[in-house]
Amino acid sequence: MALRFIGIDPNTDTGESPTVWVDEGKNELVIQGWKPDSELEAQCAAFEAPGHAVGIPDHESVVRVPARMVPILRKACDVAERAQLH
Repeated sequence: MALRFIGIDPNTDTGESPTVWVDEGKNELVIQGWKPDSELEAQCAAFEAPGHAVGIPDHESVVRVPARMVPILRKACDVAERAQLH
């Protein structure tokens, strides 16, 4: 796996905060975030939309990242998109 570090929560002071990478080999975003509380996880699990199964499969997870990381997520999307072009 070729992980490319994109950024970390700019408000961190401990280094233990949400982080974003791009796996350039698989062309995927990799996101470290806070675990959701049970209420949020239940809301996500109950979400219904066309083409979206209800529930969270055992091999998936919900994570939270602060909105202040939107620029970092945009950068990660740009990196992943450019990697797809090569």
